[in-house]
Amino acid sequence: MRILITGCAGMLGDAVYSEFKDDFTIYATDVNLEDTELGGLDVRSDEQVRKYVKMIGPGAIIHLAALTDLEYCELNPSHAYDVNFMGSCNMVKASNEYKIPLVYMSSAGIFDGKKQVYDEADIPNPLNVYAKSKYAGELAVLDGLKSIVVRASWMMGGGPKKDKKFVNSIIKQIRSGVKELFVVNDKFGNITYTYDLAKTIRFLLEEEMYGLFHATCSGGINRVDLTKAVLEHFGLDQEVKINSVSSSHFKQGYFAKRPPSEMLTSIKMNSAPTWQSCLSDYLNRFEWKI
Repeated sequence: MRILITGCAGMLGDAVYSEFKDDFTIYATDVNLEDTELGGLDVRSDEQVRKYVKMIGPGAIIHLAALTDLEYCELNPSHAYDVNFMGSCNMVKASNEYKIPLVYMSSAGIFDGKKQVYDEADIPNPLNVYAKSKYAGELAVLDGLKSIVVRASWMMGGGPKKDKKFVNSIIKQIRSGVKELFVVNDKFGNITYTYDLAKTIRFLLEEEMYGLFHATCSGGINRVDLTKAVLEHFGLDQEVKINSVSSSHFKQGYFAKRPPSEMLTSIKMNSAPTWQSCLSDYLNRFEWKI
């Protein structure tokens, strides 16, 4: 079966491609063509999407393309909605036309964080432009014929080259030689390990399980405890000091409103591996040169 993956240049795309490549014919695309192995596809263009899907005739679409920088989205709402909402609408139209499954990645950030933990039955209340545009895309996709929406929390994966999230940001600071870190103490969530998530996506597609699902490692955590776990793994917990601060410490650089809790649980999926085992596997998977 042919599978079309959009937004494949990112950390999740790397994991999804690796999961599917040996058993399927993959058409990996992105609007960013720095990776010469990818095909060009701008999901904002209905014409491009229709032509590409007609040309390759995929049996499924895994739609990962998104603008995920919260601050950029706040400053560029039209661009955010063009990609996250209209791009998803274009993928829905194509998947409906050819009656093929469509997988869409959504985010725990669509909740307002007033509850500690959210399951699939809870009603979203997005607080920022990114979350609002992703939720709009989610609603469009759920209206499709064969739709799978997967919500994730704090993403982790891709290694030193592709990980643009929290874990690698901590590791980069450690590698630069800092002896103290400033870490927020008022944000809670779950780790979503991209390599496990890719397996979940494959399972949902193969079992034709359509609908909405939460997929994260089990167990909630805050940023401070996650940082402690990373330092302990590398034996640096006595050498690097953690300064626990509120989110206001970083308000100049991170001004988009974020929910205090992005913790997810699932009432539809079986139990997942713990965040501790996922973190250990991830840190052992790559050479971090610390």
